[in-house]
Amino acid sequence: MKRILIADDEEKIREVIKEYATFEGYEVFEAENGMDAVNMCKEHDFDAVILDVMMPKLDGFLACKEIKKIKNIPILMLSARGEEYDKLFGFEIGIDDYVVKPFSPKEVMARLNVIISRNTKTDDKKDVLKFSGLTIDIPARNVFVDGEKIDLTPKEYDLLFYFAKNKNIALSREKLLCDVWGYDFYGDDRTVDTHIKMLRSRLGKYRDYIVTLRSLGYKFEPQEG
Repeated sequence: MKRILIADDEEKIREVIKEYATFEGYEVFEAENGMDAVNMCKEHDFDAVILDVMMPKLDGFLACKEIKKIKNIPILMLSARGEEYDKLFGFEIGIDDYVVKPFSPKEVMARLNVIISRNTKTDDKKDVLKFSGLTIDIPARNVFVDGEKIDLTPKEYDLLFYFAKNKNIALSREKLLCDVWGYDFYGDDRTVDTHIKMLRSRLGKYRDYIVTLRSLGYKFEPQEG
């Protein structure tokens, strides 16, 4: 049985998510604030954590940062704020997905199932992908540029790994949304464009490995190492 932690200061929200999660076979733990969520992650192993942004003692963003220092646990963020800045900041600090309140419990569960599934896949045939100046260590989820390890958010890593597995193939934004995010995304193509921009920044002088295809999407064209 997989374990999840729901951290939200609103009891009704915890109850609704817990009801759906329990029905799907999850063992559910609860926290009323960010500080309790961090402490529980120190004491227990979870397959995913659902964090509300606005919580007492420690908000969701700060709680996320502390949790990521402890363990690499998939995190789904809940927030009544739908501004792009908040979403981008969340992805920058390592969340795996972001849901804006009010939300459908079914959508929350669908997204939760996806991030858990994505982080437990172990069927990759190659352990390390190497290109000129760029190395992707799959088991360790590490990326090296000219031998130096770079820090990527979970979503940036998923995006780069997907590109690497599909090198030299034209990929539409819709295809990337479906395969990398893992569900029918309710939003616009700017989500992909924003993450591409951040990923290119991380890759530095190898940013041009990700080629923009006008009116279509992107293609990963690395130099072979």
